[in-house]
Amino acid sequence: MAKCDICGKQVAFSMQVSHSHRRSGRTWKANVRRVRAIVDGSPKRIYACTRCLRSGKVTRAV
Repeated sequence: MAKCDICGKQVAFSMQVSHSHRRSGRTWKANVRRVRAIVDGSPKRIYACTRCLRSGKVTRAV
């Protein structure tokens, strides 16, 4: 489950193109971590991407 509960970032699909221009499908997974965070005043385990953690959108529960 690579989806951020904060911003909704998830798996992205696109084409990988080689040097000879052969195309094949590939995926990019969001860098998601399972963390304990304060949600509605109580600690809860959520999935948050590292960008949300780094930017301060998530308040970590200690």
